[in-house]
Amino acid sequence: MQTDRSSTIPYLAPMRALHWIVALGVLATWPLGMMIKFTAEPFKLTFYMLHESIGFLVLWVMLVRIGIRLTSETPVSSGGGPLAALARLVHALLYLMLVVMPVSGFLATNAHRFPLSWFGLFTVWSPIGKLPTLAPTFSTIHTWSAWILLALFALHIAGVLFHHLIKRDGTLHKML
Repeated sequence: MQTDRSSTIPYLAPMRALHWIVALGVLATWPLGMMIKFTAEPFKLTFYMLHESIGFLVLWVMLVRIGIRLTSETPVSSGGGPLAALARLVHALLYLMLVVMPVSGFLATNAHRFPLSWFGLFTVWSPIGKLPTLAPTFSTIHTWSAWILLALFALHIAGVLFHHLIKRDGTLHKML
């Protein structure tokens, strides 16, 4: 929900913190996932465990973030029109992919019969168990959502740079 607050007022501190936790999680998880196939066999399971553990953490942080976003005020965005509509669409799709990607990855590993050992501390319960017929579908969804997320991330960064370098408004500072 939006209010009449000034467009220079920052997001609430919890929203800013969760934004950056998710960003760091994705910036760690994405390359780990891409490097797994090039990793030497003795290290491959460690890469999987880190990739899956950070991804699972991103999922839960995103769920908290969505909850806070739905129940709190957000600063008013500067401007309207097609660019504002594009920004809203990119944000909505980012939120969607930041849920779809970790859920599909979690389900894929479970369907392949590789339970998630969260940072080696405990095994996360599997809601589906081994489903070899669905495992490739979950893996495909996970892979496609990762590439879609990368494209959305690029659009998001382009929007941030546009606001900061061209419009010179306070949009970037609302999330710092």
